[in-house]
Amino acid sequence: MSEHALLSPSSAHRWLNCLPSPRLEATLPERSSRDADEGTLAHSVCEISAKKKFRKVKAAEYNRVIKQLKKDELWDDEMLRTAETYVDHLAERSMSFESEPYVAFEVKVDLASYVPESFGRCDCVMFGGGTLVITDYKHGKGVPVDVERNPQLMLYALGALKVYQPLFGEAIKRIELYVDQPRLSSYQGWSCTVEELLAWGEEIRPKAQMAFAGFGEYKAGSWCRFCRANGTCKAQAAQQIGAFDDFAAVVNQSADLLTPEQMAEVLKRGETLVEWYKTVKAKALDSILSGTPIPGYKAVEGRSVRAWSDQDKALEKLIASGIDRAAIYDSVPKTLAQIEKLLGKPKFGELVGEFVIKPPGAPTLADEGDPKPAYNSAAADFAAVADKKEGKET
Repeated sequence: MSEHALLSPSSAHRWLNCLPSPRLEATLPERSSRDADEGTLAHSVCEISAKKKFRKVKAAEYNRVIKQLKKDELWDDEMLRTAETYVDHLAERSMSFESEPYVAFEVKVDLASYVPESFGRCDCVMFGGGTLVITDYKHGKGVPVDVERNPQLMLYALGALKVYQPLFGEAIKRIELYVDQPRLSSYQGWSCTVEELLAWGEEIRPKAQMAFAGFGEYKAGSWCRFCRANGTCKAQAAQQIGAFDDFAAVVNQSADLLTPEQMAEVLKRGETLVEWYKTVKAKALDSILSGTPIPGYKAVEGRSVRAWSDQDKALEKLIASGIDRAAIYDSVPKTLAQIEKLLGKPKFGELVGEFVIKPPGAPTLADEGDPKPAYNSAAADFAAVADKKEGKET
Protein backbone atom coordinates (compact mmCIF):
# COMPACT_ATOMS: atom_id res chain seq x y z
CA MET A 1 0.00 0.00 0.00
CA SER A 2 1.18 3.55 -0.79
CA GLU A 3 1.35 6.25 1.86
CA HIS A 4 -1.82 7.85 0.49
CA ALA A 5 -4.84 6.06 -0.94
CA LEU A 6 -6.03 7.14 -4.38
CA LEU A 7 -9.51 7.53 -2.92
CA SER A 8 -8.59 8.89 0.48
CA PRO A 9 -11.28 9.55 3.12
CA SER A 10 -10.12 13.16 3.46
CA SER A 11 -10.93 13.82 -0.21
CA ALA A 12 -14.19 11.82 -0.22
CA HIS A 13 -16.36 14.93 -0.57
CA ARG A 14 -14.51 15.64 -3.81
CA TRP A 15 -14.43 12.21 -5.44
CA LEU A 16 -18.02 11.40 -4.50
CA ASN A 17 -19.12 14.51 -6.44
CA CYS A 18 -16.52 14.52 -9.23
CA LEU A 19 -15.86 10.87 -10.00
CA PRO A 20 -12.92 11.15 -12.46
CA SER A 21 -11.00 13.68 -10.32
CA PRO A 22 -8.76 11.19 -8.43
CA ARG A 23 -7.27 9.77 -11.64
CA LEU A 24 -6.77 13.30 -13.00
CA GLU A 25 -5.09 14.41 -9.77
CA ALA A 26 -2.79 11.40 -9.91
CA THR A 27 -1.26 12.84 -13.10
CA LEU A 28 -0.44 16.13 -11.36
CA PRO A 29 2.39 16.80 -8.90
CA GLU A 30 1.54 16.70 -5.21
CA ARG A 31 2.73 19.74 -3.31
CA SER A 32 3.04 19.95 0.41
CA SER A 33 1.83 23.12 2.12
CA ARG A 34 2.86 24.82 5.32
CA ASP A 35 -0.71 24.50 6.62
CA ALA A 36 -0.72 20.74 5.98
CA ASP A 37 2.66 20.30 7.68
CA GLU A 38 1.50 22.37 10.67
CA GLY A 39 -1.62 20.21 10.86
CA THR A 40 0.48 17.03 10.92
CA LEU A 41 2.61 18.42 13.75
CA ALA A 42 -0.45 19.56 15.71
CA HIS A 43 -1.98 16.08 15.34
CA SER A 44 1.14 14.57 16.88
CA VAL A 45 0.80 16.93 19.85
CA CYS A 46 -2.86 15.97 20.22
CA GLU A 47 -2.06 12.26 20.04
CA ILE A 48 0.58 12.23 22.77
CA SER A 49 -1.48 14.63 24.94
CA ALA A 50 -4.54 12.39 24.69
CA LYS A 51 -2.50 9.27 25.42
CA LYS A 52 -1.14 10.91 28.57
CA LYS A 53 -4.63 11.94 29.70
CA PHE A 54 -6.02 8.45 29.19
CA ARG A 55 -3.00 6.77 30.80
CA LYS A 56 -1.71 5.20 27.58
CA VAL A 57 1.76 6.68 28.16
CA LYS A 58 3.58 7.93 31.24
CA ALA A 59 4.58 11.55 31.88
CA ALA A 60 8.22 10.82 31.00
CA GLU A 61 7.23 9.57 27.52
CA TYR A 62 4.95 12.59 27.02
CA ASN A 63 7.76 14.99 27.96
CA ARG A 64 10.21 13.20 25.67
CA VAL A 65 7.89 13.37 22.67
CA ILE A 66 6.90 17.01 23.26
CA LYS A 67 10.57 17.97 23.62
CA GLN A 68 11.26 16.32 20.25
CA LEU A 69 8.26 17.93 18.55
CA LYS A 70 9.33 21.37 19.76
CA LYS A 71 12.45 21.07 17.61
CA ASP A 72 10.29 21.31 14.49
CA GLU A 73 10.60 24.71 12.80
CA LEU A 74 6.79 24.88 12.57
CA TRP A 75 6.33 24.46 16.32
CA ASP A 76 3.96 26.93 17.99
CA ASP A 77 3.03 26.89 21.70
CA GLU A 78 -0.57 27.33 20.58
CA MET A 79 -0.50 23.64 19.66
CA LEU A 80 -0.30 22.74 23.34
CA ARG A 81 -3.43 24.80 24.04
CA THR A 82 -5.42 23.38 21.12
CA ALA A 83 -4.38 19.88 22.17
CA GLU A 84 -5.58 20.66 25.69
CA THR A 85 -9.00 21.67 24.34
CA TYR A 86 -9.16 18.51 22.22
CA VAL A 87 -8.25 16.33 25.21
CA ASP A 88 -10.81 18.10 27.41
CA HIS A 89 -13.53 17.29 24.88
CA LEU A 90 -12.48 13.64 24.77
CA ALA A 91 -12.42 13.43 28.56
CA GLU A 92 -15.84 15.06 28.79
CA ARG A 93 -17.32 12.54 26.34
CA SER A 94 -15.68 9.60 28.11
CA MET A 95 -17.09 10.69 31.48
CA SER A 96 -20.62 10.71 30.05
CA PHE A 97 -20.58 6.89 29.85
CA GLU A 98 -21.88 4.92 32.82
CA SER A 99 -18.62 2.98 33.00
CA GLU A 100 -15.13 3.64 31.67
CA PRO A 101 -15.17 3.29 27.87
CA TYR A 102 -12.66 1.61 25.59
CA VAL A 103 -10.39 4.30 24.07
CA ALA A 104 -7.79 4.06 21.28
CA PHE A 105 -5.83 6.62 19.26
CA GLU A 106 -4.55 6.78 15.69
CA VAL A 107 -6.44 3.63 14.73
CA LYS A 108 -5.62 2.54 11.17
CA VAL A 109 -8.74 1.36 9.34
CA ASP A 110 -9.15 -0.59 6.11
CA LEU A 111 -11.91 0.75 3.84
CA ALA A 112 -11.38 -1.58 0.88
CA SER A 113 -14.76 -3.27 1.45
CA TYR A 114 -16.42 -0.06 0.26
CA VAL A 115 -13.68 1.98 -1.46
CA PRO A 116 -11.01 0.18 -3.56
CA GLU A 117 -7.57 0.16 -1.91
CA SER A 118 -8.61 2.87 0.54
CA PHE A 119 -7.54 3.25 4.16
CA GLY A 120 -7.28 5.93 6.82
CA ARG A 121 -6.60 6.73 10.47
CA CYS A 122 -9.11 7.65 13.17
CA ASP A 123 -7.68 10.23 15.57
CA CYS A 124 -9.69 8.77 18.45
CA VAL A 125 -12.05 5.82 18.76
CA MET A 126 -14.15 5.37 21.88
CA PHE A 127 -16.70 2.67 22.70
CA GLY A 128 -19.12 2.32 25.58
CA GLY A 129 -22.82 1.95 26.27
CA GLY A 130 -23.54 0.62 22.78
CA THR A 131 -22.04 3.71 21.08
CA LEU A 132 -18.95 3.83 18.90
CA VAL A 133 -17.51 7.37 18.93
CA ILE A 134 -15.15 8.70 16.26
CA THR A 135 -13.49 12.09 16.90
CA ASP A 136 -11.47 13.90 14.25
CA TYR A 137 -9.17 16.81 15.13
CA LYS A 138 -8.71 19.58 12.57
CA HIS A 139 -6.10 22.30 13.05
CA GLY A 140 -7.25 24.63 10.28
CA LYS A 141 -8.55 28.16 10.79
CA GLY A 142 -10.61 28.38 7.59
CA VAL A 143 -14.27 27.56 8.12
CA PRO A 144 -15.93 25.12 10.53
CA VAL A 145 -16.21 21.64 8.99
CA ASP A 146 -19.80 20.39 8.92
CA VAL A 147 -20.01 17.05 10.70
CA GLU A 148 -23.52 16.04 9.60
CA ARG A 149 -23.19 13.15 7.11
CA ASN A 150 -19.53 14.07 6.68
CA PRO A 151 -18.20 11.45 4.21
CA GLN A 152 -14.67 11.43 5.64
CA LEU A 153 -15.89 10.61 9.15
CA MET A 154 -18.53 8.18 7.90
CA LEU A 155 -15.82 6.28 6.06
CA TYR A 156 -13.71 6.25 9.22
CA ALA A 157 -16.73 4.87 11.08
CA LEU A 158 -17.19 2.10 8.51
CA GLY A 159 -13.53 1.19 8.91
CA ALA A 160 -13.79 1.29 12.70
CA LEU A 161 -16.82 -1.02 12.56
CA LYS A 162 -14.75 -3.54 10.62
CA VAL A 163 -12.09 -3.38 13.34
CA TYR A 164 -14.32 -3.45 16.41
CA GLN A 165 -17.42 -5.47 15.48
CA PRO A 166 -15.44 -8.73 15.85
CA LEU A 167 -14.61 -7.57 19.40
CA PHE A 168 -17.89 -5.97 20.51
CA GLY A 169 -20.30 -7.68 18.11
CA GLU A 170 -23.94 -6.59 18.25
CA ALA A 171 -23.23 -4.42 21.27
CA ILE A 172 -22.47 -1.57 18.87
CA LYS A 173 -25.83 0.07 18.22
CA ARG A 174 -25.05 3.70 17.39
CA ILE A 175 -22.32 5.75 15.78
CA GLU A 176 -21.30 9.21 16.98
CA LEU A 177 -19.05 11.44 14.89
CA TYR A 178 -17.29 14.55 16.19
CA VAL A 179 -15.21 17.23 14.47
CA ASP A 180 -13.04 19.24 16.86
CA GLN A 181 -11.61 22.55 15.62
CA PRO A 182 -10.24 24.36 18.69
CA ARG A 183 -8.78 27.26 16.71
CA LEU A 184 -12.30 28.07 15.54
CA SER A 185 -13.96 27.26 18.87
CA SER A 186 -15.97 24.69 16.93
CA TYR A 187 -16.88 21.27 18.32
CA GLN A 188 -19.70 19.53 16.42
CA GLY A 189 -21.27 16.12 16.79
CA TRP A 190 -23.71 14.01 14.77
CA SER A 191 -25.00 10.48 15.20
CA CYS A 192 -26.70 7.70 13.27
CA THR A 193 -27.52 4.03 13.72
CA VAL A 194 -25.19 1.28 12.59
CA GLU A 195 -27.82 0.27 10.01
CA GLU A 196 -27.93 3.80 8.58
CA LEU A 197 -24.14 3.89 8.32
CA LEU A 198 -23.98 0.51 6.56
CA ALA A 199 -26.73 1.57 4.14
CA TRP A 200 -24.71 4.68 3.27
CA GLY A 201 -21.67 2.49 2.67
CA GLU A 202 -23.61 0.39 0.17
CA GLU A 203 -24.88 3.57 -1.48
CA ILE A 204 -21.42 5.02 -2.12
CA ARG A 205 -19.76 1.72 -3.08
CA PRO A 206 -20.60 1.91 -6.84
CA LYS A 207 -19.52 5.57 -6.95
CA ALA A 208 -16.21 4.65 -5.35
CA GLN A 209 -15.66 1.88 -7.90
CA MET A 210 -16.34 4.29 -10.78
CA ALA A 211 -14.02 6.90 -9.27
CA PHE A 212 -11.26 4.31 -8.84
CA ALA A 213 -11.62 3.32 -12.48
CA GLY A 214 -11.68 6.97 -13.61
CA PHE A 215 -15.18 6.78 -15.06
CA GLY A 216 -17.94 9.36 -14.82
CA GLU A 217 -18.24 13.06 -15.63
CA TYR A 218 -16.28 15.95 -14.21
CA LYS A 219 -18.41 18.13 -12.00
CA ALA A 220 -17.26 21.44 -10.52
CA GLY A 221 -18.35 22.74 -7.14
CA SER A 222 -17.16 23.78 -3.69
CA TRP A 223 -15.14 20.54 -3.51
CA CYS A 224 -12.73 21.90 -6.17
CA ARG A 225 -10.93 24.05 -3.61
CA PHE A 226 -8.33 21.48 -2.57
CA CYS A 227 -8.15 19.60 -5.88
CA ARG A 228 -4.74 19.61 -7.57
CA ALA A 229 -6.51 20.54 -10.82
CA ASN A 230 -8.12 23.62 -9.23
CA GLY A 231 -7.52 26.51 -11.63
CA THR A 232 -6.66 24.35 -14.65
CA CYS A 233 -9.70 22.05 -14.88
CA LYS A 234 -11.79 22.63 -18.03
CA ALA A 235 -15.03 21.54 -16.36
CA GLN A 236 -14.44 24.13 -13.65
CA ALA A 237 -13.72 26.81 -16.24
CA ALA A 238 -16.90 25.96 -18.14
CA GLN A 239 -18.95 26.20 -14.97
CA GLN A 240 -17.48 29.55 -13.92
CA ILE A 241 -17.74 31.20 -17.33
CA GLY A 242 -21.11 29.65 -18.08
CA ALA A 243 -22.54 30.97 -14.83
CA PHE A 244 -23.08 34.36 -16.47
CA ASP A 245 -24.22 33.29 -19.93
CA ASP A 246 -27.96 32.94 -19.26
CA PHE A 247 -27.86 35.84 -16.81
CA ALA A 248 -26.32 38.17 -19.44
CA ALA A 249 -29.21 37.45 -21.82
CA VAL A 250 -31.76 38.44 -19.16
CA VAL A 251 -29.89 41.64 -18.19
CA ASN A 252 -29.56 42.79 -21.83
CA GLN A 253 -33.34 42.76 -22.16
CA SER A 254 -33.92 44.95 -19.08
CA ALA A 255 -33.34 48.59 -18.15
CA ASP A 256 -29.95 50.36 -18.20
CA LEU A 257 -29.30 49.86 -14.48
CA LEU A 258 -29.17 46.60 -12.56
CA THR A 259 -32.15 46.04 -10.30
CA PRO A 260 -31.56 45.03 -6.65
CA GLU A 261 -32.58 41.50 -7.63
CA GLN A 262 -30.03 41.46 -10.47
CA MET A 263 -27.31 42.80 -8.16
CA ALA A 264 -28.09 39.94 -5.78
CA GLU A 265 -27.71 37.49 -8.64
CA VAL A 266 -24.33 38.97 -9.65
CA LEU A 267 -23.10 38.73 -6.07
CA LYS A 268 -24.20 35.12 -5.81
CA ARG A 269 -22.69 34.04 -9.11
CA GLY A 270 -19.55 36.17 -8.90
CA GLU A 271 -18.30 35.02 -5.51
CA THR A 272 -16.83 31.74 -6.74
CA LEU A 273 -15.76 33.39 -10.02
CA VAL A 274 -13.41 35.75 -8.14
CA GLU A 275 -11.85 32.90 -6.16
CA TRP A 276 -11.46 30.83 -9.33
CA TYR A 277 -9.77 33.74 -11.14
CA LYS A 278 -7.23 34.12 -8.31
CA THR A 279 -6.48 30.40 -8.49
CA VAL A 280 -6.02 30.49 -12.28
CA LYS A 281 -3.70 33.49 -11.86
CA ALA A 282 -1.57 31.62 -9.31
CA LYS A 283 -1.43 28.52 -11.52
CA ALA A 284 -0.38 30.66 -14.52
CA LEU A 285 2.50 32.13 -12.51
CA ASP A 286 3.59 28.66 -11.41
CA SER A 287 3.48 27.54 -15.04
CA ILE A 288 5.69 30.41 -16.22
CA LEU A 289 8.19 29.91 -13.38
CA SER A 290 8.43 26.21 -14.19
CA GLY A 291 9.26 26.97 -17.85
CA THR A 292 5.89 26.77 -19.59
CA PRO A 293 4.95 30.18 -21.08
CA ILE A 294 1.48 31.69 -20.88
CA PRO A 295 0.82 33.71 -24.08
CA GLY A 296 0.63 37.45 -23.35
CA TYR A 297 1.96 37.20 -19.79
CA LYS A 298 5.31 37.10 -18.02
CA ALA A 299 6.64 36.85 -14.49
CA VAL A 300 8.15 40.05 -13.08
CA GLU A 301 9.78 40.88 -9.77
CA GLY A 302 7.25 42.06 -7.23
CA ARG A 303 7.55 44.83 -4.67
CA SER A 304 10.52 44.40 -2.35
CA VAL A 305 11.18 45.90 1.07
CA ARG A 306 14.67 46.87 2.18
CA ALA A 307 16.11 44.94 5.12
CA TRP A 308 19.22 44.96 7.29
CA SER A 309 21.86 42.35 6.46
CA ASP A 310 22.84 42.52 10.17
CA GLN A 311 20.44 44.67 12.21
CA ASP A 312 22.33 44.41 15.52
CA LYS A 313 25.62 45.59 14.03
CA ALA A 314 23.90 48.40 12.11
CA LEU A 315 22.19 49.76 15.22
CA GLU A 316 25.35 49.42 17.30
CA LYS A 317 27.23 51.51 14.73
CA LEU A 318 24.53 54.19 14.79
CA ILE A 319 24.73 54.44 18.59
CA ALA A 320 28.55 54.46 18.50
CA SER A 321 28.41 57.36 16.04
CA GLY A 322 26.49 59.44 18.59
CA ILE A 323 22.87 58.78 17.61
CA ASP A 324 20.67 58.74 20.73
CA ARG A 325 19.47 55.20 21.53
CA ALA A 326 15.97 56.56 22.28
CA ALA A 327 15.78 57.87 18.71
CA ILE A 328 16.43 54.37 17.34
CA TYR A 329 14.41 52.14 19.65
CA ASP A 330 10.66 52.29 20.34
CA SER A 331 9.13 50.68 23.40
CA VAL A 332 5.90 49.21 22.03
CA PRO A 333 3.72 46.68 23.88
CA LYS A 334 2.55 43.52 22.16
CA THR A 335 -0.92 43.64 20.64
CA LEU A 336 -3.97 42.36 22.51
CA ALA A 337 -4.09 39.27 20.28
CA GLN A 338 -0.37 38.56 20.80
CA ILE A 339 -0.70 38.81 24.60
CA GLU A 340 -3.80 36.56 24.57
CA LYS A 341 -1.90 34.00 22.49
CA LEU A 342 1.02 34.22 24.92
CA LEU A 343 -1.12 33.69 28.03
CA GLY A 344 -3.90 31.53 26.64
CA LYS A 345 -7.56 32.60 26.62
CA PRO A 346 -8.51 31.46 30.16
CA LYS A 347 -5.60 33.21 31.92
CA PHE A 348 -5.89 36.26 29.68
CA GLY A 349 -9.59 36.61 30.51
CA GLU A 350 -8.94 36.13 34.21
CA LEU A 351 -6.19 38.76 34.41
CA VAL A 352 -7.23 41.49 31.99
CA GLY A 353 -10.59 40.50 30.50
CA GLU A 354 -12.26 43.46 32.23
CA PHE A 355 -10.17 45.88 30.18
CA VAL A 356 -11.12 44.43 26.79
CA ILE A 357 -13.77 46.13 24.68
CA LYS A 358 -14.98 45.14 21.24
CA PRO A 359 -16.12 48.13 19.18
CA PRO A 360 -18.63 47.41 16.41
CA GLY A 361 -17.01 46.53 13.11
CA ALA A 362 -17.57 48.38 9.86
CA PRO A 363 -20.54 47.12 7.83
CA THR A 364 -19.70 44.37 5.37
CA LEU A 365 -21.81 42.47 2.86
CA ALA A 366 -22.94 38.92 3.67
CA ASP A 367 -25.60 36.57 2.35
CA GLU A 368 -28.82 36.30 4.32
CA GLY A 369 -27.84 32.88 5.64
CA ASP A 370 -25.05 34.44 7.74
CA PRO A 371 -25.83 33.92 11.47
CA LYS A 372 -24.89 37.50 12.39
CA PRO A 373 -27.78 39.97 12.84
CA ALA A 374 -28.36 42.62 10.18
CA TYR A 375 -26.27 45.78 10.63
CA ASN A 376 -28.00 48.56 12.53
CA SER A 377 -26.20 51.91 12.29
CA ALA A 378 -28.02 53.38 15.30
CA ALA A 379 -27.19 50.36 17.48
CA ALA A 380 -23.55 50.46 16.33
CA ASP A 381 -23.25 54.16 17.22
CA PHE A 382 -24.76 53.52 20.65
CA ALA A 383 -22.42 50.58 21.28
CA ALA A 384 -19.39 52.68 20.35
CA VAL A 385 -20.43 55.46 22.75
CA ALA A 386 -21.10 52.91 25.51
CA ASP A 387 -17.68 51.31 25.02
CA LYS A 388 -15.93 54.69 25.21
CA LYS A 389 -17.85 55.63 28.34
CA GLU A 390 -17.09 52.27 29.98
CA GLY A 391 -13.41 52.68 29.09
CA LYS A 392 -13.26 56.09 30.75
CA GLU A 393 -15.01 54.87 33.88
CA THR A 394 -12.66 51.93 34.30
